Amino acid sequence: MNGIVVLKKEGGITSQGAVNRIKRLFGVKKAGHTGTLDPMATGVLPILIGRAVKASEYMLSSDKYYRATLRLGITTDTEDTTGNILTECDSIPNEETVLSAISSFEGEIMQTPPMYSALKVGGKKLCDMAREGIEIEREARPITVHSISAKRIDERNYSLDVHCSKGTYIRTLCADIGKALGVGGAMASLERTKASVFTLDDAFTLGELEAMTEEERLAAVVPTERVFEKYRGMILPPFFARLASSGCEIYLSKIGESAQIGEKIRLSDEGGFFALGEVGIYEGGIAVKPVKQFRETDTIK
Repeated sequence: MNGIVVLKKEGGITSQGAVNRIKRLFGVKKAGHTGTLDPMATGVLPILIGRAVKASEYMLSSDKYYRATLRLGITTDTEDTTGNILTECDSIPNEETVLSAISSFEGEIMQTPPMYSALKVGGKKLCDMAREGIEIEREARPITVHSISAKRIDERNYSLDVHCSKGTYIRTLCADIGKALGVGGAMASLERTKASVFTLDDAFTLGELEAMTEEERLAAVVPTERVFEKYRGMILPPFFARLASSGCEIYLSKIGESAQIGEKIRLSDEGGFFALGEVGIYEGGIAVKPVKQFRETDTIK
């Protein structure tokens, strides 16, 4: 089985725990997610099955969309409300001041990854070090907050809608906003509303998947090709499809096609999508060459 299960993760389960449940449910050995969601977080968690895992690098690098709750007036060791409270403050700024501070985080900014994260340093997760009482220096990294909008819930709590680049920690964003306001802040809730091309409308909960018949579950698996829907498709004749499945470049003049250098192409044959190709210049001219194969080569006849 190859494809993508778009999971609507619920709170209280780790991302890897969700992957393990999907593997058992679908009876597959190979599966992986495309970006960790904290146990407290909910929302879109695409899980790649079989050869679809080869699409992970393209999905991990995509922008993410989140809805979060920022709670002002506290700081915690985890930068969210599940952690131990370190400081408290009752002097919360007015709404105008808070909204102005939030909007100042739009654009390219530097962010220091939190200790309670799945980021690995020297082969060990920071969160595992943090649980052992170890804290190490982390280098700030550039991230991009493409947009951030906020709405006041009450004096201490604000709802945030964030569109950001990969590698952005919303917990840290909340903590940094609180720090900028001088009162502290922590993340009180988090929902990922979009990852890669997938939204909440595409997603199923584990309970929904478990309640389905086997036929319904299979129908819920999204073809890997959807990850690359923004790229142009090209259907290759059988002879050229066999060459492409072996990793050979296909000269566009021979198949009556044209494309821009560097353009990515969805390569298909009469059986459907089988590889992602990229256009380049080769000895015989301009050609498209597969860069990722998504089908077992012996199935291309």
